[in-house]
Amino acid sequence: MRCPFCGNIDTQVKDSRPAEDHVSIRRRRFCPACGGRFTTYERVQLRDLVVIKTNGKREDFDRDKLERSIRISMQKRPIEPERIDQMISGIVRRLESMGETDIQSSKIGEIVMEALARIDTVAYVRFASVYKNFQAADDFEDFVHELRPPVAPEE
Repeated sequence: MRCPFCGNIDTQVKDSRPAEDHVSIRRRRFCPACGGRFTTYERVQLRDLVVIKTNGKREDFDRDKLERSIRISMQKRPIEPERIDQMISGIVRRLESMGETDIQSSKIGEIVMEALARIDTVAYVRFASVYKNFQAADDFEDFVHELRPPVAPEE
């Protein structure tokens, strides 16, 4: 592992333990060249996934990009960070277990929206506004109207 401080490629692992989410390993590392200490995390990756964008462009799946977009939609919401991490790990496991290496970006968006809808409706609407490319306030109104169950007329 390359030292982030001096670029030395010969660093040493001083401590390893399971991370809080229990799906990754946290390693404390030391660089003998500069004396720097830093932490890395390792995760199991079942297969290399490729995302097929709506324009046909292909790019490697990036867990960090997925995590950033989900965390943005959940900003200032009363959700524990551990729950968000579990949700992200669950989404990635679901994608890896689909049996395909090429996954449409729309399928990833649908899976994320399903997970967000179960956890927090505000984050769900925030994510949907970007995913479905809302252009006007009416788009929000229509989407939120679909979320609400129809009100029965009073007798």
